[in-house]
Amino acid sequence: MGAKPADWTPLDSLTIGKYMAFDLGGHWERQAFNYYLLEEFDDEKAMELFPHYPEEKPTIIQQGEIDIASSFENAIIPNTFNGSNNWVVSGKKTASGLPLLADDPHLGLATPSIWLQMHLETEDLNVSGVIFAGVPGIILGHNDHIAWGVTNVGPDVQQLYLEKRNPEHPDEFLFEGKWEKAEIIDEPIEVADKAAVNFQVTETRHGPVVSEFAEDSGKDAVLSLRWTALDPTTELEAILEINKAENWNQFEKGLEKFLAPAQNFVFASNDGTIAYKANGNIPIYESGDDALLPLPGWEKGKEWKGFIPFDELPTVINPDKGYIATANNKIVGDDYPYHISNVWAQPYRYERIAEVLETNKPLTAKDMKDLQMDATNLQAREFLPVFSEVLKDSNLTKEEEQAMAILKDWNYIDAKELSQPLIFHRWIEEIEKQIYEKDIPDTMMGMFGAKGQTTDELLRKAYNGDGSIWIEQAGGLKEVLHVSLKNALTDLKDKFGNDITKWTWGDFHKVQFNHPLSGIHPVLSYFFNNTDSMPVDGSSVTPMAAAYDAEDGEVDHGASWRFVIDTNDMQTGHHIVGPGQFGHFKSKWYDDQMDDWVDGNYHETALNETEGLELKLVP
Repeated sequence: MGAKPADWTPLDSLTIGKYMAFDLGGHWERQAFNYYLLEEFDDEKAMELFPHYPEEKPTIIQQGEIDIASSFENAIIPNTFNGSNNWVVSGKKTASGLPLLADDPHLGLATPSIWLQMHLETEDLNVSGVIFAGVPGIILGHNDHIAWGVTNVGPDVQQLYLEKRNPEHPDEFLFEGKWEKAEIIDEPIEVADKAAVNFQVTETRHGPVVSEFAEDSGKDAVLSLRWTALDPTTELEAILEINKAENWNQFEKGLEKFLAPAQNFVFASNDGTIAYKANGNIPIYESGDDALLPLPGWEKGKEWKGFIPFDELPTVINPDKGYIATANNKIVGDDYPYHISNVWAQPYRYERIAEVLETNKPLTAKDMKDLQMDATNLQAREFLPVFSEVLKDSNLTKEEEQAMAILKDWNYIDAKELSQPLIFHRWIEEIEKQIYEKDIPDTMMGMFGAKGQTTDELLRKAYNGDGSIWIEQAGGLKEVLHVSLKNALTDLKDKFGNDITKWTWGDFHKVQFNHPLSGIHPVLSYFFNNTDSMPVDGSSVTPMAAAYDAEDGEVDHGASWRFVIDTNDMQTGHHIVGPGQFGHFKSKWYDDQMDDWVDGNYHETALNETEGLELKLVP
């Protein structure tokens, strides 16, 4: 996507930073969506869908010339659910008296696995964890002294710029009253048995033009993308340094070279330290509002002001509360001097994690595993009483009354054998349809990042009497809830039969870890997907992360790796790598961890043992 710096190597660009940065995104699509809202609706109605984070929820530290809809109709948008959980617990809250660490990065679920589990040992290094294939260092894991894990910070590291093109010279763009010549980069696309497609990328001072994916239409106004991941970065050096670290100071020093994507690093060591740092290149904006919309590319005052200084990035060491947890929720309060993001994950995963970690019970590695598999749905715990209150005087049908009675008798766990999760999640989907479907086309809904967070806020506003334009135009809160409940039940009856008592979440919510080639032909699916879909607990709002396709229920995003370690025993790590460790479908390790992924059965690795295959590199 644009020019490659002279020192850009395949190993660096295609593995650590660049791959992760693309998959974890940076909100350009939400800026485009916000711009679209202002083009299509009056300011008040548009601004109501701009991202907001509920004020009472926890933090980690406590109109233009461009047709957005057509420009990005075929754009590939990374899944908005990509995120993760991680946490560290100090020894004062653990049974062993030393810290516990847990990490489960949430990425796309497929075969072969994103991660390869690896143990690397040299004369001065002994480290274990997971890597991307070909990376000569452990990206996430532990050594004899320390352990670490990451989640996505989700900062605004992707900025769209409106660019004014010179109508007489299409390769020139306006900046500070002068026309600047863009770089035109030939990127031929090789096609088997055919001539290569001659494709050119136009790159302004900010980055590649992205509003004309297929061809240059010659428009006088276009959008370019400024993105930290398009700069040369040094993640591989950082990985090699933190692999050798023995304490927090050495580890943090290594983090100075981990620039993209920005990650929430949690750290634990057998000297008793727990720590956290929101790490990476995070741009400095003049105002946090700047990152909500595309910026004028012809104004110098709208350029990034550099990056947040490393020593001023959010950092916590040995907090009094005895734990640090992150789940892609808001990091800092409004008193933090720099802007990080306008878009955060719904807070439910973090709230449930904190709820468990704040217990007075001495915590163990098993408790951490149980928490990674926890399917408690705090969104339902918050909203079902609200929905019940709003609908209590409604003229519900017998079937609707039965559904409400079943939902009332729920422990708020998204368990595969229960009917309540199926009803609740389908109801939420129908609520969103009632609110947005009339005015926002399907082609734009994919760019509506953090839609769930926005919907939650609209529901809270409407219930609290603050009013919501979008809900009022759909008939008001009671009408929205009643019609969406009716539609949800009708759809579920069509799919699972008339007897509501026989519905289960697992009838719909299943995981298979599909191979990329399996969708081409049924024969390939037979070979590459050689394990049937399996019912699974959880959802996108539970610590047991299992986001799914709303049409067929396929769980396609979740914990790509689960890891737990008690630093009292730095030799032993507890892991699950779904669905397996080998990419060839005939291997016994191809999908041998699929059952384990569903059921939460961890395997152990030991730094002081070498099992299975061993590759020795001799200088």
